[in-house]
Amino acid sequence: MECEEQNKLLVRRYIEEIVNTGDVTRLADFIASDYVEVYRNVRYPLGRDGARRHVLGVHDVYPDIQVTIEQQIAEGDWVVSRVTARGTHRGEWLGMKPTGKALEFTGVNIDKVVDGRIVEHGGAANMLEPLLQAGAIRVVGLED
Repeated sequence: MECEEQNKLLVRRYIEEIVNTGDVTRLADFIASDYVEVYRNVRYPLGRDGARRHVLGVHDVYPDIQVTIEQQIAEGDWVVSRVTARGTHRGEWLGMKPTGKALEFTGVNIDKVVDGRIVEHGGAANMLEPLLQAGAIRVVGLED
């Protein structure tokens, strides 16, 4: 299997086996010790402990979260995944009390894989979708 296909499979397995289950016991099989997340063009060195806290934090808010990879593209060390995430809002999120509503949003993940581990993660998520679904914001003039 070529390197790009192996990288896509690694990212897919990380989402399916770690993110979707919340079982972080094998996180080191997928995440490099010097793991970095990129948000708003700023690099945050989280390491494995930060990645572990992130996965567990997501599961505190959405205990049943399921991220589905809709499409993947790879070039060299980089893997781009178009995803759909679904989960029930059971924990506080962005200062919002749990609504118990099933929320869904789409996003694009960009991961860099080196030596069989994810070393960098970034991307973008359409946060307007779940905020509308949760009732945190409403469109003026639109009836429920």
